[in-house]
Amino acid sequence: MKKDDCIFCKLANGVIPTNSIYEDDDFKVILDADPATKGHALILPKEHFANIYEVSDDVASRIMPLAKKLATHMTEKLGCAGFNILQNNGEAAGQTVFHLHVHLIPRYDDGRNLLTWSHVKFTEEEMAAIRDDLSI
Repeated sequence: MKKDDCIFCKLANGVIPTNSIYEDDDFKVILDADPATKGHALILPKEHFANIYEVSDDVASRIMPLAKKLATHMTEKLGCAGFNILQNNGEAAGQTVFHLHVHLIPRYDDGRNLLTWSHVKFTEEEMAAIRDDLSI
């Protein structure tokens, strides 16, 4: 299913031209139009899923092998020193386009730290309570 008002559906399905670096029946990988680094790309499913909560298990199971394939290729071609693979869900997590997508972000030895967060401390008891709440 594609969503008519979704910009990423249009990009993934060729309605809007892109700088595509990979395509198959289910995914298109494009260079990010507003990149964090040289080579920053997006894996876009051609089918519309708003986020990780909606994606089918079948599509989800194929995203990480594709990310690995592209990260390996991009590292060889770009000579980057590291790599971030990032997927955001919801505004609180930084998602701005509500079509599931995975960022492939080459990292270079230029001193820029793109991904940072503040660490939180929990007591052993708090950690145990969190663990118990989350255990499946």
